Amino acid sequence: MTGGLPWIGRRLLLGLGQTAAVVLLVFALTEALPGDAAVALAGDQPDPERIARIRVAMRLDRPAAERLAEWLTGLLHGDLGTSLVTGRPVTGHLAAGLGPTLLLAAATLTVLVPLSVGLGVLAARREGGLVDRTVSAVTLALHAVPEFALGVLLAALFALHLGWLPATAVATDLATRPAAIVLPVLVLTARPVCTLSRLVRAGMIEAMASPYVAQARRYGLSAARIRWAHALPGALAPAAQQLARTCDWLLSGVIVVEALFVVPGLGTVLIEAVAARDVPVVQGMAVVFGVVTVLANLGADLVARRFAPRSEAAA
Repeated sequence: MTGGLPWIGRRLLLGLGQTAAVVLLVFALTEALPGDAAVALAGDQPDPERIARIRVAMRLDRPAAERLAEWLTGLLHGDLGTSLVTGRPVTGHLAAGLGPTLLLAAATLTVLVPLSVGLGVLAARREGGLVDRTVSAVTLALHAVPEFALGVLLAALFALHLGWLPATAVATDLATRPAAIVLPVLVLTARPVCTLSRLVRAGMIEAMASPYVAQARRYGLSAARIRWAHALPGALAPAAQQLARTCDWLLSGVIVVEALFVVPGLGTVLIEAVAARDVPVVQGMAVVFGVVTVLANLGADLVARRFAPRSEAAA
């Protein structure tokens, strides 16, 4: 346990550096956007004098370095800032959209992990056989379809043509009407399951050919026990790393899916903030996404070291 502390410390320091870099990059990018919240609030035919008054009232006329310093000081005290458009704390906007996004992410991971493991193990049982070739072909074809196109196809089939599922989540409580999240979850699961299942398959094939599995066979253990208790843990290390990258992808994929199915989550909050040039909300979202990404990668490295202690986790 003691030997692992320096490694965890290095990973935490690296994560803090990555989060700081994300924060600075997002601030620079939002500063480069044409216009600002004052222009957005001024209307379609803005008066320059009115824009100037709004900019002064919002304190947007200050130098960028001064605004950055003030925002970073607030972050150190747990304050993400205040929305320029609504005047509400940024944390309020995040809290409003957090529930639907967490529900989507949890449902996606609940389906994704067992489905990926099951398909990978199933394909590896008969390497080169019909099932293996079928799973590989289907996952490869599915991975080539963009999320937006897949969402439109699924909505057209299951919502408009068959009428089995709602096409959007407009005016719907996702907690009491889970059918509204079925199509979004299918879209979010489709591409990651292709990559994860292929990694599990490759890891299982390698593990089943390893000396410790051969030794387990000589001990007379059952094929199911060898496969699930001995081979699978060693095959999960690369899949765990990819799962962390999948969590990163979900953060961006959920924006597309929430826009397509009108889910009132963090993706919708971010789109509205960008359209209104509400910089504090955009920056607050970047901090949240950055922290989630760092924690997901740290967790994946811990899992990789647990299942593959002889190999170094990716830095």
